[in-house]
Amino acid sequence: MTQVTLNVPKMSCGHCTMTVENAGRSLAGVSSINADLDTKKVEVTYDDGVVTPEQIRQAIAAAGYPVE
Repeated sequence: MTQVTLNVPKMSCGHCTMTVENAGRSLAGVSSINADLDTKKVEVTYDDGVVTPEQIRQAIAAAGYPVE
């Protein structure tokens, strides 16, 4: 498993973190995702043989939260 930390500055409430986490969980290969509203960072653990960081970024952005 590989881990990546993503900066998602537009998260502003609990609903935002839930939406971001659900977007990540929808991808095969993502084993865990944890969004922190205070730091506006998202920790993702994933199988790099199944999904790429770019695919994770795209899924979160498609949910309305661009990743910087």
